[in-house]
Amino acid sequence: MDDFFALPPFKPDEALAQLKRAVRDLRGLAERGEGFDWKGHPVLELRVDGSTLVGKLAKRPAHSPQWESRTMKNNADVRKFGDELKARVVRWREADE
Repeated sequence: MDDFFALPPFKPDEALAQLKRAVRDLRGLAERGEGFDWKGHPVLELRVDGSTLVGKLAKRPAHSPQWESRTMKNNADVRKFGDELKARVVRWREADE
């Protein structure tokens, strides 16, 4: 009875696929191997590490960016990471205008 309200187990492979789809929908980011570029500059790297999803997000586009690493252990962490990425893409677009 206690398991009735338990969250489903986190599946990092599925979360990675969903996050990549969401990133492609943002427009402006080009997929390159395990990561994504913004106008030729690496800005995002994603990989599965055991039971977690690890994302590295650039503070700003650059040839050698400063990275912020995030470990995602559940779907809420993935949504939060996606929201942060969307906010940065908006900021980068505005800076280019």
